[in-house]
Amino acid sequence: MGTVCERNLCDGCKACLSVCTKGAITIEENMEAFNALIEEALCVKCNQCRKTCQRNRSPKAVKPIQWYQGWACEDEVRARSASGGAASALIHTFQSMGGAVCCCVFEEGHFGFRFLNPPFDMKRVAGSKYVKSDPQGIYEAIEKKLKLGEKVLFIGLPCQVAAVKNYCGAEYTDKLYTVDLICHGTPSVRTLELFLQQYGIKPDDLEDIKFRKKARFQVFEEQNDSYKRIAKSGVQDCYMTAFLNGLSYTENCYHCNYAKLERVSDITLGDSWGSRLPQEEMMKGISLILCQTTKGLDLVHRCALKLEPVNLETAVRSNSQLRAPAPKPPPAGQIFPEPAPGT
Repeated sequence: MGTVCERNLCDGCKACLSVCTKGAITIEENMEAFNALIEEALCVKCNQCRKTCQRNRSPKAVKPIQWYQGWACEDEVRARSASGGAASALIHTFQSMGGAVCCCVFEEGHFGFRFLNPPFDMKRVAGSKYVKSDPQGIYEAIEKKLKLGEKVLFIGLPCQVAAVKNYCGAEYTDKLYTVDLICHGTPSVRTLELFLQQYGIKPDDLEDIKFRKKARFQVFEEQNDSYKRIAKSGVQDCYMTAFLNGLSYTENCYHCNYAKLERVSDITLGDSWGSRLPQEEMMKGISLILCQTTKGLDLVHRCALKLEPVNLETAVRSNSQLRAPAPKPPPAGQIFPEPAPGT
């Protein structure tokens, strides 16, 4: 079979699945890599899959026109967020303006994308998700709302934002607002499943899952309306250790097209590492907010956010993925060894 993009460098955005009207694309996934495979017997050679693929044709990336650090004015919003709560503030403001918001939600053991119907359970939305999420099917839903004249805010990883922009096209630029999250790289959901399996847990057993509480990077499960770490006391959290050291990402992440200061979104969000604000504020979480477009900047200023100046050079220096993709460490190839012949 042929592939939509270079072998083992597929980002898993699955836009090619949505654009193919013949059902000729299948996604091959393992813990090391994704591949979008083309079934030649079904393919009519329209080449739409390759044209839509953001790995093959990345949207134009531009430098920020303004940058801030800040946090949600509401203490509760800030407290339940992984960082300063900027994403939650953007969601609330965009919905109050009558727009539709689409982002990643963990439901029934699946990290997928859907539109949020207010009032929504922010607990299911807030927090970083350090695992591959599945955007399959969301492209058509976004395009449908845009065609009806609705404004849409999409929040996702840079490759997912690029996929949405490629799929929907330039004609909806004024109505499509995009927010990308500074991404270190993501493991396959199969890697997470392997971790959970050690503790006798399946993803669909979980009410909710978190990967950090502010500066505490560990996998937590929801139990009785609170979150408890899955790795037992005194036992190292293998999943987060591998993640933080860049050992468990899929191959495409080590060759990311978007790990640079130039971004493909209207707004970029991350952590304001290296901030010189008081330690008390650092402990509560501070968001880094980069605005690439005037409409993104306008949206940020409409939000209930406490905005402070930030040194862009410090922000870039403290967020390595604003400079280059995560380096693939030498031991990475030993974590997922090649299967023995015949297996």
